[in-house]
Amino acid sequence: MRLLVTGHEGYVGAVLVPMLREAGHEVTGLDLGWFGDCGFPPRPHERAAAEVPALRVDIRDVTYEHCAGFDAVLHLAALSNDPLGNLNPSVTYDINYHAAVRLARAAKTAGVPRFLFSSTCAMYGAGSDDWIDERVSFAPVTPYGESKVLAERRIASLADADFSPVFLRHTTAYGVSPMLRGDLLINNLVAFAVTTGHVVLQGDADSWRPLVHVADIARSYLAVLSTGRDVWHGRAYHVGRSDENHRIADLVHLVCDEVPGAKIEFDDGPHQDSRSYRVDCARISREIPLFQPRWTVAEGVKELAAAYQAEGLRLADFEDRYLRIRRIRRLVAGGVLDLRLRPAGEMP
Repeated sequence: MRLLVTGHEGYVGAVLVPMLREAGHEVTGLDLGWFGDCGFPPRPHERAAAEVPALRVDIRDVTYEHCAGFDAVLHLAALSNDPLGNLNPSVTYDINYHAAVRLARAAKTAGVPRFLFSSTCAMYGAGSDDWIDERVSFAPVTPYGESKVLAERRIASLADADFSPVFLRHTTAYGVSPMLRGDLLINNLVAFAVTTGHVVLQGDADSWRPLVHVADIARSYLAVLSTGRDVWHGRAYHVGRSDENHRIADLVHLVCDEVPGAKIEFDDGPHQDSRSYRVDCARISREIPLFQPRWTVAEGVKELAAAYQAEGLRLADFEDRYLRIRRIRRLVAGGVLDLRLRPAGEMP
């Protein structure tokens, strides 16, 4: 297929694009390259997935002409976590909600039959110890989570005989990517364990988190593309494994067990993160059997620790290069982006 992948230079996109190409798909990317010099290992002046043609277009400015001629749009581009979403909530809604809906409409107008939307289980927010399937009511607690809820609802209303959206609600991602994110739970815990010898246990240690490796997220897109539209037309799927729901305390102990010498520190201070949910991933296993996740958190922790140690990672470099919120603030402070996160200068 001819595929347009938005956010192809992001954390998931940098893993997904090589998989798509290996499977024989023709890929065009769409990305402004905000994190182009934040590769892992560091690769100055080299963008991830640079081997594919790319449209340097703000996702808020995409038109149907950009979508013409493609068999599917894979929409990954977004302000992709809660700290970024909280930086400027109105911009979060503009990018994650309004721009996503405009892109879906543009794709439909251009005659693109498949629209794969990167969503999130963060839309469940403050859940409970009960299992959550795709039918459960949403309870987002952040602009990021709410923006994804709104986008899903509006895009779903566009579905018809010629346009099939699908919503891939991935659980909390982790794992090595050429465009590493340091603000993800496991990636961050392992980085602190490797660089400082300790892991800080914050907030409610009994909170639940469902987790999925970034490579398994990428495999979910391949599986959907290889499955008939009639199966997943207008459907939502939890992307992950039901047996990979973990309590925060267990994850911290797991990291310390896998990183020699790492110790737990306890922080009893006030914390605002009220998220707790565990999700049932049975639907995707049942309806998209080509999706076969391969990773466990324990394996991912070992992978991350080995990669960090091989790179000689230092905490200061990790936080400066791989925490998305710091990168965005630096681009704004340097006049590269304005307060609406619009280009205001030349990207470094």
